[in-house]
Amino acid sequence: MPHVTIEFAKGLEQTYDMQELCDQLFEVLAAKSAFDAADIKIRASRVDYYRIGTEPQSFVHATLLLMQGREESVRLDLNQTILDVLRSFLPDVGSITVQDVEMVRVTYLKSLVGG
Repeated sequence: MPHVTIEFAKGLEQTYDMQELCDQLFEVLAAKSAFDAADIKIRASRVDYYRIGTEPQSFVHATLLLMQGREESVRLDLNQTILDVLRSFLPDVGSITVQDVEMVRVTYLKSLVGG
């Protein structure tokens, strides 16, 4: 844990290296003491169809999934860190949003090869 899922508007991958964004975000989050680097999972997916408001604009939305029980101040710090990385890496994107979602430990399931 954590999982970070980044959704981005179609076309941004032509201007920005999304793998590099994932790598930079990983390094910044790995430097935090909130969790082990080996547990960080970051994914980015292009969104082909969308509409935001009344004016055309690009967007990036990140969802941070954390196991329940983290203090609000920790979640806020992590969200702000993610927003700062996204804004720095994607300075021309019209809308950047970040939200966190707490996962319920008892209902979260995982299967690993060889595990």
